[in-house]
Amino acid sequence: MAKKRPQTKGNQGSKGKQPQLKDGEVPVVGAREPCPCGSGRRYKACHGRAAAHSVTELVQRPFEGLPGECDWVALRELVPAATVELTLKDGLPEGVPSVTLATVLPMAWPALRRDDGSVLLGLQNDTSSGDISRDLADTLQRALTTEPGQPVPGRRAVSGDGPRLQELLDEKSAFEPVVHPGFEFWVPDAENTTPEVSASLERANAAAIPTVKLSGVDAAYWCETPEKNHLRWVMPHPEEQLLDAFARLHAAGASSLGEGTRLVGSFRAHGLTVPVWDLPSGMGAKDIEQPAAEFASRLATALAATEPLTPEERRARGGLTNRQVTLS
Repeated sequence: MAKKRPQTKGNQGSKGKQPQLKDGEVPVVGAREPCPCGSGRRYKACHGRAAAHSVTELVQRPFEGLPGECDWVALRELVPAATVELTLKDGLPEGVPSVTLATVLPMAWPALRRDDGSVLLGLQNDTSSGDISRDLADTLQRALTTEPGQPVPGRRAVSGDGPRLQELLDEKSAFEPVVHPGFEFWVPDAENTTPEVSASLERANAAAIPTVKLSGVDAAYWCETPEKNHLRWVMPHPEEQLLDAFARLHAAGASSLGEGTRLVGSFRAHGLTVPVWDLPSGMGAKDIEQPAAEFASRLATALAATEPLTPEERRARGGLTNRQVTLS
């Protein structure tokens, strides 16, 4: 246990109080030591509490304010293999030809600096704080200065006052995911890799669920499973408004995407709602494009409705609410 430091008169101000420091000027000391701000309390009960809280507090919508927020959520939670070219607000540093967001990297690396200096930033990694955006920004900044040819290691704790992705990325640039059938994007020349790398790619590809991004609507992803196919659609609308709209459509028999399809529920992910439909096993991504576009039109009408829900619509809403699951 750390010893208490004596509070002498020589350390006090002219009125018997220690000078007060601003938050940004408070140095980190032992948790049980007196806080340098002069409050008389231990650091862990004073400025240390705020520092710890800023690291662990959960940010409900970490990607809010970024272009393509719904696709950020989809790539974080739904899509096995995808990449997106990122544009930095201040431009690329010298020696870094590109920065690419990737769903997953080999060995679950947080990031990778390739031999040519380009950066791959992993999205589906565990994070050390409650703010995924801040954790990813920290990893990105470290990747930009990592030696070429090296991965970026994980970090146990990220500063609560560091930048977030919203401060590093150009908010005017489009966010355009490219969904891949496998993880060959890990290496520049997948056909001429070592046997070890080829085996790793083969294992990763075998575990990936075939996924396709629909082109006619935003942030909707078709996926194929052995028993049936699914459509998972990340939506930006406020949850309560969206549930009301779905209840109106469900009560009217208009919540499906056509014959053999069924709205089975939804889940929450990073502050957004993700409705899920079961599809027949023979219904591919191209087959669902038109039904999805037609549903988007029906949903827009239902979202604009302002009259109170009918008893039947309230029952439908209750059923939808009971089938919700929170992922994050």
